[in-house]
Amino acid sequence: MFEINNVKIRWCGHDTFIIDDSDKKICIDPYKLTKSIKTDIILISHSHFDHLSIEDLSKVADNNSIIISSMECIDKISHIKCKQIIGMLPYDEKIIYNIKIKAVPAYNINKINPDTKKPFHPKRDNKVGFLINIQNVSIYYIGDSDFIPEMNEIKTDVLLIPVSGTYVMNVQEAASVIDKIRPKLAIPMHYGTIVGSISDAYELKKIVNCCNVEILTKE
Repeated sequence: MFEINNVKIRWCGHDTFIIDDSDKKICIDPYKLTKSIKTDIILISHSHFDHLSIEDLSKVADNNSIIISSMECIDKISHIKCKQIIGMLPYDEKIIYNIKIKAVPAYNINKINPDTKKPFHPKRDNKVGFLINIQNVSIYYIGDSDFIPEMNEIKTDVLLIPVSGTYVMNVQEAASVIDKIRPKLAIPMHYGTIVGSISDAYELKKIVNCCNVEILTKE
């Protein structure tokens, strides 16, 4: 767990995070959770099984939960027990419980599926990452993406960034993103489950000099 300005950030493996300001709790892309977690807001970045897991979504959603999801997921989650489901396209913004959430583009430029000859995460799908502003702390959850031009305009305190390569940016590309955005803190993700290992996280920490890179222990 890492705490910044009374906002706690927990990593639950792969791309799953719990963000908690002691009043409201946010869960991002729940996947392979070991226990149920009561959450107020759930963010779903896109429809791939390791981000939209109905089994895991059921562990964090209840009648009081608000789910904010990329539009491509809406039909798949319409049956989930929750207070409200909100679909978002890139650049859409919502304020929920005084927490500002903005969907931002997330897509591949050079990670190509060898079978389809198309990107694993095509831009046209409108998959998203999220910019979250909670207690005056800005957190950018990149989602499954390469270093894309839209990132040049983003400023944030905390960067949750993939490092494994194959389907997302690799360590060197992640370091370039960090150097461009210059957050106060970067937390590596997208390793240790499907592709990538903790060595990718440590390699990022080794080569980044412009900010603190915090490697979280899975909770």
